[in-house]
Amino acid sequence: MQLYLLALNPTDSVTEGFLPAAHRLGLDVTVLTDRPEAHRAVHPDIELLECDVHDFRAVITRIATHRTADAVFTNSDHLQTQAALAAGYFGLPAKNWQATLRTKDKAEMRRHLSATGADTVRAAELAAGQDPAGALGLDVPYPCVVKPREGVASEDVVLAQTPGDLVLRCKEIQARRPRAALVVEEYLAGELYTLETLGDGRIRHVLGGFHTELSPPPYFIEERLSYVPVHPEPVVAQVLAQLDALGVGFGACHTEFVVHEGRARLIEVNYRAIGDQCDLLLAQLLDVPLFEHILRTHLGEPLPADLGIRTDGVARLDYPCAERAGTLRAAPAAADLAFGDVKLTYRPLRGIGERHELYRTNRDFLGVVRAIGADKESVDRVVADFLAAQRWEITP
Repeated sequence: MQLYLLALNPTDSVTEGFLPAAHRLGLDVTVLTDRPEAHRAVHPDIELLECDVHDFRAVITRIATHRTADAVFTNSDHLQTQAALAAGYFGLPAKNWQATLRTKDKAEMRRHLSATGADTVRAAELAAGQDPAGALGLDVPYPCVVKPREGVASEDVVLAQTPGDLVLRCKEIQARRPRAALVVEEYLAGELYTLETLGDGRIRHVLGGFHTELSPPPYFIEERLSYVPVHPEPVVAQVLAQLDALGVGFGACHTEFVVHEGRARLIEVNYRAIGDQCDLLLAQLLDVPLFEHILRTHLGEPLPADLGIRTDGVARLDYPCAERAGTLRAAPAAADLAFGDVKLTYRPLRGIGERHELYRTNRDFLGVVRAIGADKESVDRVVADFLAAQRWEITP
């Protein structure tokens, strides 16, 4: 069976998750990408076709002039609508393209949730290049959050405390992203969590989620995620109702939300599997073939009524971050360690000798620590001891 996988830059989710899963399923894989050399360097044995994957018409043409497709899939935030339209064109299982657009476009997500009565967050949109002074007349309270309408990974997401602060933040983002529309919305108080779901259009499984600890404001860098096997039932019901309103229910979905005084409100919906190696941890922790299940849904196979997931494990991920711009001179190597019943994995995310600016986003991650065990105290202790023993040296 032929799987077309749409991708931009190589990711751990694809390289360590979906491609090995496709191999185990016996699929013939063709990667469509606008960055073939980057992918060829990571997985040289995979068939690669260069394609403007941002354009669904180019994707359809590339597939139509190659082998017959059995599935069209992507785990990229930026390519969900293109993959959905291409799969739909060939009559293959697909996400609803309206839902992929609603979830990717943060302004449209707010409008749609409000129009359906699912939830109303005061928000407004600034067109690309629009004078930020126009934000001063928006019906949004302070503090408020400004972010790219179609951004990812907390990039250029910042809290503004005053009108003057909002104008300044908008100008800073526009200088870096002159073609990006911005969303300004009310700040939603509460603890930040995620809900991970997997559906086939008929049934939807809840895989648990994470409690996310963020950097101090005004930025929103994810510094630590702790696995939550079961969120409170009323909270899950509220989140699922909002996903239903958006039309989300096929394949994997990673939803971020806050809970304040029992009320769950969406921050954003990423209509794909969770990234930053959380998906790799989930597959190990839940002891299920997660990536195979996701691909099978796109092949039209129904999910089992019971995935048989484990719920007795404890897990957390930590992301040591760069605190300044510069060149990485020293850092720990990749490691797979065991401390009693705690299994710890460390993977570097930045190579020694690489120079980076300070982004104040997930791009500041130097590495990722994944730990799984039977009790929280042991997992926390092992991670803390490991991090205390490591050294990352950055010079200007």
